[in-house]
Amino acid sequence: MPTTKPHQEPLRTTLTRTGTIALIVGGILAMSAGKLSYWPIAFLLVLWPAFGGHWVELWFLNWLRPRLPASHAILAAARLAIWFIGGIGLACGMRITAITLAGPGSAHWPHWWVGGLAFLAIELAVHLALQLTGRPSFYNGRG
Repeated sequence: MPTTKPHQEPLRTTLTRTGTIALIVGGILAMSAGKLSYWPIAFLLVLWPAFGGHWVELWFLNWLRPRLPASHAILAAARLAIWFIGGIGLACGMRITAITLAGPGSAHWPHWWVGGLAFLAIELAVHLALQLTGRPSFYNGRG
């Protein structure tokens, strides 16, 4: 595998993309709950996987990946593990945010590992979209 350049993106671009995702998905969640008044809290909760997930991915790309052997199998396994572990951390942040804003009994939270699996599924879907558009992704080993 060739040496990779560090991934860089202007913060404004990151904030615009992740903020838009959080606004749209938060709105969908609020409307599906039947209470548009939930939108601000849903927006903040979705920011965890959207904005926080960006930093999980950047940490892998710019810090961990350069320190691993160039084997595709090792890089893929490490990335899947980081997505799973990162998802657990992001879900914990979401839970703390929800409890802080809406109270401890406001929502039922799934088991700790569900956040890891959910974030893993989100990342695999995003990278599938990148793959289908010919961009660097997890699947082609260029992203």
